[in-house]
Parts: sequence; C-alpha cells; structure tokens
Amino acid sequence: MGSLAGKVAVICGGTSGLGRRSAELFVEEGAQVVIVGRRQREGEAAAKALGAAARFVRADVSVERDIAAVIAETSKRFGRLDCLFNNAGVPSQRAGIVDIDLQRFDRAMAIHLNGTIAAMKHAAPLMVQQGSGSIINTASINGIRAGMGGLEYAVAKAAVIHLTRCVAVELGEKGVRVNCISPGPIATGIFGKGAGLDHSMAEHTVDAATAALATVLPRWQPLPHVGLTVDIARAALFLAGDGARLINGHNLVVDGGISVGWPAAVMREDRALFEKSFQAEMADADT
Repeated sequence: MGSLAGKVAVICGGTSGLGRRSAELFVEEGAQVVIVGRRQREGEAAAKALGAAARFVRADVSVERDIAAVIAETSKRFGRLDCLFNNAGVPSQRAGIVDIDLQRFDRAMAIHLNGTIAAMKHAAPLMVQQGSGSIINTASINGIRAGMGGLEYAVAKAAVIHLTRCVAVELGEKGVRVNCISPGPIATGIFGKGAGLDHSMAEHTVDAATAALATVLPRWQPLPHVGLTVDIARAALFLAGDGARLINGHNLVVDGGISVGWPAAVMREDRALFEKSFQAEMADADT
C-alpha cells in the first residue's frame, strides 16, 4: 500500500516541472490528486496521463476566487483535503534595484506569495475541520541567501519561508502541519521560460538546463549531482505523508549543500591562491 493511500492532494502549479513530477509520484503512492494550473491543454494532458486518480482544474493562483473555487470543488468531490502543495511560480527578472520593473515585481509577488496565502486561507478551514492535513509551500534557497536569483524572486521566497512558520504556529494546534521546501538549482523548463521561450518550448529545454548546471555546480555545490524534479517530488511526498507527522514549520532545504558552504575542491584552490599571493606579498615586502 502506498504512503498516501486514501489521501487527497491539491497541487498548484502541477502542469509541468516540479508540480507535475510530484503529481505523478503522489498518484503512484495512492493519492487522489487535483492538478491546478493556468494552462488548460497541458493540465488536461497531465491528468489524462495519470489516469482516474488525477483530475485537472484550471485556476490562476493569483486570483483568489479561482483558488477558492478549487478548494470548494475538491471538498465537494472528495469530502476532505489531506495535502495542499503550493508550487506555482514564474521566472525571475534579472534587473537590480535601480532597474526593477515594479509591475512585474507585483505580478511575481501575486503568484509566489499572495497565491500561497490564498490557497492556505481557503484550505485551512477544511483541514482544521477534519483535524489533520499537510500544507507544503515551495520556497527556494534564494530565500535564505542572496545573489543567486532575481530580486523579486528572492524576496518572495524569503517571505514564503517566514509565512510558512507563522501559519505553522497558528494551525499546529489544530493538527495541521505547514512546511516548505527550498530547492537549489533544479533542471526544469523554468530556465527556458526565463530566457523568453513560451511554456511549450521551455519544457523541451530540460536537457540543456541540466548540461548548463553541470558546468557551474562544481563551484557552488558540494554534492556533484544536478538537481532533478524527482528530488523535490520525493521531499514533498515525505512531508505529505504520515512519516512527517511531527515536522511542522520546517524549511526543508534540498540544494546539494549549496547553502552550507563552498565545495572542498573550490576552497582548496582558493586557499592555494591565497597562500601563493600572501607569500608573494611577503617576498615583495622583504626586498
């Protein structure tokens, strides 16, 4: 029997990337899954591929009435909601503070932050009524360290991390757990979208993203593996299941060690460079 047998999950941003892989894994583990997204064709295709255990509901998470309707329909159809995975997102603009487009900033916040708030707002009463539930929010290592992502993306994800903690404290006494996942660089179509490709084309750039990440990760990440969607899906599966029953308010970082420190090989090179430079300066001082 699967770890999510008999459970009902709503996955926002479930039509591609991390969300779709999570939907696949949740269904494999026995859950009934409601896939939520803006793209009708892709959503229906994802649900069809997963069979009777999955269905698609079109919604824009930045529109509260849309997400309220998703939760209401889920409640009506299944009578319960065991897991809400807030995973909808958009690529980040690379502008700095002087050049940032505030309208685009507001749009990013509406999806990453406001959409997460709206989904929790409408899911919480159902979970509180049944006395159980797991809410999982997708954050990012950009929310705990600066310089790797765009400004509005990093700010939104930092807010999601603290929002998770606040709601975890509020809902914990009702039996509802609230956690977030902070991925490091994961090979998905989001890089293609950030490069200006449309959604359908961007989904075909995963191999290119994997290869490109492999060229830079040795200087960033202690573990040598390029992050894949399944790595985040497995983390979400764990947090959704009963095995995580005592985990609440936690930010589960899945980044190969990027947030811990520089890779050992990089530090060896830098230490050698420092020592060489230091010795040269000392020698110059003696002459």
